[in-house]
Amino acid sequence: MILFGEVEPGEPLTIMGLRERLGAGMTPVREAIRRLTAEGALEARGNRRLTVPALTASHLEQIAFARLSIEPELARRAAEKTDSSLISELTAIDRRIDEAIERGHVRGYLEQNYRFHFCLYARADAEVLETLAKGLWLRVGPSLRIVCGRYGTSNLPDQHHVALDALAAGEALKTQAAIEQDIAQGLDQIRESMQETEKTAALPGAD
Repeated sequence: MILFGEVEPGEPLTIMGLRERLGAGMTPVREAIRRLTAEGALEARGNRRLTVPALTASHLEQIAFARLSIEPELARRAAEKTDSSLISELTAIDRRIDEAIERGHVRGYLEQNYRFHFCLYARADAEVLETLAKGLWLRVGPSLRIVCGRYGTSNLPDQHHVALDALAAGEALKTQAAIEQDIAQGLDQIRESMQETEKTAALPGAD
Protein backbone atom coordinates (compact mmCIF):
# COMPACT_ATOMS: atom_id res chain seq x y z
CA MET A 1 0.00 0.00 0.00
CA ILE A 2 2.79 2.44 0.87
CA LEU A 3 5.15 1.35 -1.88
CA PHE A 4 2.58 1.90 -4.63
CA GLY A 5 1.06 5.05 -3.16
CA GLU A 6 -2.28 3.66 -2.01
CA VAL A 7 -1.82 5.60 1.22
CA GLU A 8 -1.31 9.34 0.78
CA PRO A 9 1.22 11.34 2.81
CA GLY A 10 -0.48 12.59 5.98
CA GLU A 11 -3.42 10.18 5.68
CA PRO A 12 -4.34 9.00 9.22
CA LEU A 13 -4.18 5.26 9.85
CA THR A 14 -5.05 3.08 12.83
CA ILE A 15 -4.19 -0.48 13.70
CA MET A 16 -7.85 -1.49 13.65
CA GLY A 17 -8.40 0.26 10.33
CA LEU A 18 -5.42 -1.52 8.81
CA ARG A 19 -6.62 -4.88 10.12
CA GLU A 20 -9.96 -4.37 8.41
CA ARG A 21 -8.40 -3.05 5.23
CA LEU A 22 -5.91 -5.90 4.96
CA GLY A 23 -8.01 -8.69 6.44
CA ALA A 24 -5.06 -9.59 8.67
CA GLY A 25 -4.61 -10.42 12.34
CA MET A 26 -3.31 -8.11 15.02
CA THR A 27 0.16 -9.70 15.29
CA PRO A 28 1.21 -9.41 11.62
CA VAL A 29 -0.21 -5.88 11.40
CA ARG A 30 1.71 -4.79 14.50
CA GLU A 31 4.91 -6.37 13.16
CA ALA A 32 4.49 -4.66 9.78
CA ILE A 33 3.92 -1.32 11.53
CA ARG A 34 7.01 -1.83 13.69
CA ARG A 35 9.21 -2.56 10.69
CA LEU A 36 7.80 0.22 8.53
CA THR A 37 8.16 2.75 11.35
CA ALA A 38 11.78 1.71 11.83
CA GLU A 39 12.40 2.24 8.10
CA GLY A 40 10.79 5.69 8.16
CA ALA A 41 7.88 4.68 5.92
CA LEU A 42 5.36 5.22 8.74
CA GLU A 43 5.30 7.77 11.53
CA ALA A 44 3.65 7.21 14.92
CA ARG A 45 1.23 9.89 16.10
CA GLY A 46 -0.77 10.32 19.29
CA ASN A 47 -3.85 8.24 20.13
CA ARG A 48 -2.38 5.16 18.42
CA ARG A 49 -2.58 6.81 15.03
CA LEU A 50 -0.07 6.51 12.22
CA THR A 51 0.65 8.44 9.05
CA VAL A 52 2.83 8.19 6.00
CA PRO A 53 5.24 11.11 6.55
CA ALA A 54 5.17 13.90 3.98
CA LEU A 55 8.32 14.07 1.90
CA THR A 56 10.30 17.25 2.58
CA ALA A 57 12.80 18.86 0.23
CA SER A 58 15.61 17.95 2.62
CA HIS A 59 14.54 14.32 2.80
CA LEU A 60 14.21 14.14 -0.98
CA GLU A 61 17.75 15.39 -1.50
CA GLN A 62 19.10 12.82 0.96
CA ILE A 63 17.08 10.05 -0.66
CA ALA A 64 18.27 11.17 -4.10
CA PHE A 65 21.90 11.04 -2.96
CA ALA A 66 21.44 7.55 -1.50
CA ARG A 67 19.49 6.12 -4.45
CA LEU A 68 21.89 7.51 -7.04
CA SER A 69 24.79 6.03 -5.06
CA ILE A 70 23.32 2.59 -4.40
CA GLU A 71 21.08 1.60 -7.30
CA PRO A 72 23.41 2.28 -10.25
CA GLU A 73 26.02 0.22 -8.40
CA LEU A 74 23.52 -2.63 -8.02
CA ALA A 75 22.80 -2.39 -11.75
CA ARG A 76 26.50 -2.52 -12.61
CA ARG A 77 27.06 -5.58 -10.44
CA ALA A 78 23.99 -7.27 -11.89
CA ALA A 79 25.15 -6.56 -15.43
CA GLU A 80 28.38 -8.41 -14.76
CA LYS A 81 26.37 -11.53 -13.85
CA THR A 82 23.58 -11.29 -16.40
CA ASP A 83 22.44 -14.05 -18.74
CA SER A 84 19.77 -14.60 -21.37
CA SER A 85 17.16 -15.73 -18.84
CA LEU A 86 17.46 -12.48 -16.86
CA ILE A 87 17.23 -10.40 -20.03
CA SER A 88 14.12 -12.34 -21.10
CA GLU A 89 12.50 -11.82 -17.71
CA LEU A 90 13.29 -8.09 -17.67
CA THR A 91 12.04 -7.72 -21.24
CA ALA A 92 8.71 -9.29 -20.28
CA ILE A 93 8.38 -6.96 -17.29
CA ASP A 94 9.26 -3.95 -19.42
CA ARG A 95 6.59 -4.95 -21.92
CA ARG A 96 4.04 -4.82 -19.10
CA ILE A 97 5.36 -1.37 -18.13
CA ASP A 98 4.79 -0.14 -21.69
CA GLU A 99 1.26 -1.56 -21.64
CA ALA A 100 0.51 0.18 -18.35
CA ILE A 101 1.83 3.48 -19.73
CA GLU A 102 -0.32 3.13 -22.86
CA ARG A 103 -3.44 2.38 -20.79
CA GLY A 104 -2.71 5.11 -18.26
CA HIS A 105 -2.75 2.46 -15.51
CA VAL A 106 -0.84 4.08 -12.64
CA ARG A 107 -0.80 1.14 -10.24
CA GLY A 108 0.32 -1.20 -13.02
CA TYR A 109 3.16 1.14 -13.95
CA LEU A 110 4.35 1.53 -10.37
CA GLU A 111 4.22 -2.19 -9.64
CA GLN A 112 5.95 -3.34 -12.82
CA ASN A 113 8.55 -0.56 -12.57
CA TYR A 114 9.41 -1.80 -9.07
CA ARG A 115 9.59 -5.39 -10.32
CA PHE A 116 11.94 -4.40 -13.15
CA HIS A 117 14.40 -2.67 -10.87
CA PHE A 118 14.48 -5.28 -8.16
CA CYS A 119 14.55 -8.21 -10.56
CA LEU A 120 17.72 -6.62 -11.92
CA TYR A 121 19.12 -5.73 -8.50
CA ALA A 122 18.59 -9.26 -7.17
CA ARG A 123 21.14 -10.53 -9.69
CA ALA A 124 23.80 -8.28 -8.12
CA ASP A 125 23.94 -10.62 -5.10
CA ALA A 126 24.49 -7.64 -2.80
CA GLU A 127 22.00 -8.14 0.03
CA VAL A 128 22.97 -5.08 2.08
CA LEU A 129 22.71 -2.68 -0.86
CA GLU A 130 19.44 -4.24 -2.06
CA THR A 131 17.87 -3.93 1.41
CA LEU A 132 18.87 -0.27 1.59
CA ALA A 133 17.39 0.35 -1.86
CA LYS A 134 14.06 -1.23 -0.89
CA GLY A 135 13.82 1.02 2.16
CA LEU A 136 14.44 4.09 0.01
CA TRP A 137 11.67 3.09 -2.43
CA LEU A 138 9.21 2.91 0.46
CA ARG A 139 9.97 6.54 1.25
CA VAL A 140 9.22 7.82 -2.25
CA GLY A 141 6.31 5.55 -3.24
CA PRO A 142 3.48 7.83 -2.08
CA SER A 143 5.07 10.90 -3.68
CA LEU A 144 5.65 9.06 -6.97
CA ARG A 145 1.96 8.15 -7.04
CA ILE A 146 1.15 11.87 -6.76
CA VAL A 147 3.52 12.57 -9.66
CA CYS A 148 1.70 9.99 -11.77
CA GLY A 149 -1.58 11.70 -11.02
CA ARG A 150 -0.19 15.10 -11.93
CA TYR A 151 1.75 14.30 -15.10
CA GLY A 152 0.06 11.14 -16.35
CA THR A 153 1.78 7.89 -17.27
CA SER A 154 2.84 9.04 -20.75
CA ASN A 155 5.43 11.40 -19.25
CA LEU A 156 6.93 9.00 -16.74
CA PRO A 157 10.65 8.14 -16.92
CA ASP A 158 11.61 4.94 -18.70
CA GLN A 159 15.24 4.24 -19.56
CA HIS A 160 14.67 0.50 -19.35
CA HIS A 161 15.05 -0.07 -23.09
CA VAL A 162 18.49 1.52 -22.93
CA ALA A 163 19.39 -0.62 -19.93
CA LEU A 164 18.20 -3.77 -21.68
CA ASP A 165 20.27 -2.98 -24.77
CA ALA A 166 23.32 -2.45 -22.57
CA LEU A 167 22.71 -5.70 -20.72
CA ALA A 168 22.38 -7.61 -23.98
CA ALA A 169 25.66 -6.09 -25.18
CA GLY A 170 27.41 -6.98 -21.91
CA GLU A 171 28.07 -3.31 -21.16
CA ALA A 172 28.03 -3.01 -17.37
CA LEU A 173 28.92 0.69 -17.24
CA LYS A 174 26.25 1.59 -19.82
CA THR A 175 23.69 -0.39 -17.80
CA GLN A 176 24.76 1.54 -14.72
CA ALA A 177 24.39 4.86 -16.56
CA ALA A 178 20.93 3.97 -17.91
CA ILE A 179 19.60 3.08 -14.47
CA GLU A 180 21.16 6.23 -13.00
CA GLN A 181 19.38 8.34 -15.64
CA ASP A 182 16.10 6.52 -15.07
CA ILE A 183 16.24 7.21 -11.33
CA ALA A 184 17.34 10.82 -11.78
CA GLN A 185 14.40 11.56 -14.08
CA GLY A 186 11.93 10.15 -11.58
CA LEU A 187 13.44 12.13 -8.73
CA ASP A 188 13.36 15.31 -10.82
CA GLN A 189 9.64 14.83 -11.42
CA ILE A 190 9.00 14.38 -7.70
CA ARG A 191 11.01 17.54 -7.02
CA GLU A 192 9.04 19.51 -9.64
CA SER A 193 5.75 18.21 -8.26
CA MET A 194 6.68 19.32 -4.75
CA GLN A 195 7.65 22.78 -6.01
CA GLU A 196 4.35 23.12 -7.89
CA THR A 197 2.45 22.12 -4.75
CA GLU A 198 4.33 24.74 -2.71
CA LYS A 199 3.56 27.42 -5.31
CA THR A 200 -0.11 26.53 -5.34
CA ALA A 201 -0.30 26.59 -1.55
CA ALA A 202 1.31 30.06 -1.52
CA LEU A 203 -1.27 31.59 -3.86
CA PRO A 204 -3.88 33.92 -2.29
CA GLY A 205 -7.05 32.05 -1.50
CA ALA A 206 -5.34 28.66 -1.74
CA ASP A 207 -6.67 27.73 1.69
